[in-house]
Amino acid sequence: MPAIFFGHGNPMNAISENVYGKKWHAIGRSLPKPKAVLAISAHWYVEETAVTAMEKPRTIHDFGGFPRELFEVAYPAPGDPALARRIAGLLQPARVALDQEWGLDHGTWSVLTHVFPEADVPVVQLSIDETKPPHFHYELAKRLAPLRDEGVLVIGSGNVVHNLHAYAWGRHPAQPFDWALRFEARVRELLIAGDDAALVDYESLGGDALLSAPTPDHYLPLLYVLALRREGDRVTFPVEGIDGGSVSMLTIEFG
Repeated sequence: MPAIFFGHGNPMNAISENVYGKKWHAIGRSLPKPKAVLAISAHWYVEETAVTAMEKPRTIHDFGGFPRELFEVAYPAPGDPALARRIAGLLQPARVALDQEWGLDHGTWSVLTHVFPEADVPVVQLSIDETKPPHFHYELAKRLAPLRDEGVLVIGSGNVVHNLHAYAWGRHPAQPFDWALRFEARVRELLIAGDDAALVDYESLGGDALLSAPTPDHYLPLLYVLALRREGDRVTFPVEGIDGGSVSMLTIEFG
């Protein structure tokens, strides 16, 4: 299976008829049907490494101020407790909690509702430990590499550029900020060049990086996918665009 990072952007993308949803759907149609999905979402950013281990994960509406119809969305994909245990084993000696409370947050279901609209592929989420630095996440994710050969689609869901303080919430399209364009372009260059070290140490990339990723949560899912790249993998960008001036919708696929 490939490994894919999705720029998920505004939760309204789950129900909007726009280019992002259409391209996510096209990605799903292009893939062999996976045995399961492992999702690393920016929105499960807690003080531990945990994996959802329930049979029926709930749909979490972890946002506010949006139309009622968004809160009515359900994504009833089954869980996969056996896969959760497999992931916990792969990540040893790191301690991994088998979680029975979380479910699927909008970083996961807002994308998957387009990629696999029938919700017939089991989905497991892995949390991001907010107490750990970027290199921890990159090295931890390397242990997940066997899953690609086991029919599991590993996805990261965040945004390469995610600055909500600068986001244009109005209805009119906003021009991208220069710093957002520059940082996204730099990330693309480093991905193509295979410079994982610079991407992991993204905070050293200057002022554009600090504006584009003022908090780590939306950037770190990229490192989980990056760590799974193999020699010979093609890197492609099936979805592009900057939303609201300051949120990159870039999707990055390896494989």
